[in-house]
Amino acid sequence: MERPVYKARRELFNRMEIPVTKADARILKWKQRSRLVVWEGMLRSLLVVKRVVDVMVSLAAIVLLFPFYLLIPLLILIEDGFPVIYVQKRVGLNGREFRFFKFRTMVRNADELRDALIEEAGARNGVTFKMKDDPRILKCGRFLRRSSLDEIPQFLNVLTGDLSLVGPRPPMADEVRQYTLAERKRLHVKPGLTCLWQIGGRADVPFDEQVGLDMQYIQSQSLLKDLMIMLKTIPAVLFGRGAY
Repeated sequence: MERPVYKARRELFNRMEIPVTKADARILKWKQRSRLVVWEGMLRSLLVVKRVVDVMVSLAAIVLLFPFYLLIPLLILIEDGFPVIYVQKRVGLNGREFRFFKFRTMVRNADELRDALIEEAGARNGVTFKMKDDPRILKCGRFLRRSSLDEIPQFLNVLTGDLSLVGPRPPMADEVRQYTLAERKRLHVKPGLTCLWQIGGRADVPFDEQVGLDMQYIQSQSLLKDLMIMLKTIPAVLFGRGAY
């Protein structure tokens, strides 16, 4: 029969309270380190598998969508000339900036007009800026944005490793400067092509809800969850809710 003193010590140890002896402390520290090593190993394995999936899917997408890489630039050229690719600096993993690619859907001086539109319309959604019936958008650009075809060059970003298929959308530098410390946790994972708020309403989702959904994804990410998000992205793109 277990003595009361040993039973009390075991209960304290199981509740991970202050150990009774130095031996208990060493055992507890070893267990904690072992759990940390196992967790880090699982996380590294997840990242490796995720990267392999990113490369395979992005290569397949580039091949399958190749006709669009020819047709869409032609439409932009006819309406508004060069350039057909819009390159913008975005903030990625751990705050590193990278070149973010899209087919151009706005007039060439869209960035210069942005500040004036924000001041005139008061159209910020939290720290982000989205506007329905944006006057800067080209005629072909409205279709490209609603169908998300303007974003297919980002498969090149996935291939080079700046983006993942699933992850928080990469913000602009001026948006990050307005982040709180809690909101900066979105930068602790690689950004992605699609995410939870992209399939739940896109630009119609308020900024604080975007952050909440991104943190929910970061804290529970898995390959299965990534697959479910990618599958739900298909109807979200087809119906175009919140795409403007």
